[in-house]
Amino acid sequence: MNWLKRKDPDAAAGPGQRRLAASLSWWHLVALGVGGVVGTGIYTLVGVGANLAGPAVILSFLVAGVVCTCAALAYAEVAAMIPASGSAYTYSYVALGEIFAWVVGWSLILEYSLVVSAVAVGWSGYAGGFLQGIGLPLPSALVAGPYAGGVINLPAIVIIAVVAGLLSAGTRESATVNAALVVIKLAALLLFMAVAAPHFHLSAFHPFMPYGFSGHGVDGLPRGVMAAAAIIFFAFYGFDAISTASEEARNPGRDLPIGIIGSLAICTLIYIGVAAFAVGSMPFTEYAHSAEPLALILRRLGAAGAAEAIGAAAVIALPTVILAFLFGQSRIFFAMARDGLLPLALATINARTGTPIRITWVTAVIVGVLAGLVPLDQIAALANAGTLLAFMAVALCMLVLRRRAPHRPRPFRTKAAWLVGPMAILGCFYLFLSLPARTQIFFACWNLIGLAIYVVTTGSSQKA
Repeated sequence: MNWLKRKDPDAAAGPGQRRLAASLSWWHLVALGVGGVVGTGIYTLVGVGANLAGPAVILSFLVAGVVCTCAALAYAEVAAMIPASGSAYTYSYVALGEIFAWVVGWSLILEYSLVVSAVAVGWSGYAGGFLQGIGLPLPSALVAGPYAGGVINLPAIVIIAVVAGLLSAGTRESATVNAALVVIKLAALLLFMAVAAPHFHLSAFHPFMPYGFSGHGVDGLPRGVMAAAAIIFFAFYGFDAISTASEEARNPGRDLPIGIIGSLAICTLIYIGVAAFAVGSMPFTEYAHSAEPLALILRRLGAAGAAEAIGAAAVIALPTVILAFLFGQSRIFFAMARDGLLPLALATINARTGTPIRITWVTAVIVGVLAGLVPLDQIAALANAGTLLAFMAVALCMLVLRRRAPHRPRPFRTKAAWLVGPMAILGCFYLFLSLPARTQIFFACWNLIGLAIYVVTTGSSQKA
């Protein structure tokens, strides 16, 4: 078994009949990235982060943003260099070898599945409250899984099916709808900052770092700037979904770097601005434990209408996160199937839409089952671990390819790569160590299961 065989970068996109149609421009990719990044995280994690770091939550957002920026620069170089579907999985296959690609792909499956399912469950809560508010409440058995006293979370399954249907209609069509919804999300966050601005006071930032910088236990919780950054990191990733669209970009050498770096820059500025106005307008202890800190702040500032508008924007635009990650996961499944690591029949492209409809619906069924029946709150942090591994892998791939293929054309070339790459790897590893021990153990078990599957399947195929 040749577990270390590498894929030819020129053949990474597969044969012509299994290549995805190129239909996305740079603004579609920016919107896809912003749609994936700006989700429940910013609406809820300001409070969670403030509880762990105090006013220094702004610094936590900055730290997480810097680490993600280093990873994004690595993604931009490698994605433009290897414009093939599959993201970190494909890059690992080209630079590191098949078994490393499998581990990364297996971790990405975990990340994307949990994110799509968790966001669908979160959207279900908003939708259930909205329907109840207009006098059309759903039976309690249909808005929660068995773990929460219900039978099945039907709204979560429905929204996944709707997004899968949109993706099946065509990549460009779904990307255009996504872009319109992203505008709504950004407008809601700008509204929050505009309403909070007159109430901004610098005194609210003192003491700035009450729990210190490094993560350490305080009152039974890991607190500090880095402890908050490890959780806040969840609010940043999503830009990596852009790299799964490499094969579908019209001008990947130009559009992918713009999409990856542009979306992350927009989101980092928005996040730091929202966190600053939240901390400056009200003592963090008043909203640190709230499930809806932004809406709570606005209500206490006497802007109930703005609070309702932000809640409505979340309901309307939250499916963009589902779209970005369901899109990404289906493309990773597609690439793995095209490479023979999953059943080849899954790598079928619809002749009319140019999209992998079969694998899109297989993916939707998997995440729909998770969203409808599984207690995600106990395992959602595993998504962070999978993302961190993928980011480290891409940074390593950038450095390996600099050595192995120094003369290969690079439409985008990261400046100071030998500084940026190690910073991404070390930063992500530090954040991984800052995750709860249970999450690290579960993640190790997930990958041991994946390795066992890989060894069994590859061994069986070679014997056959």
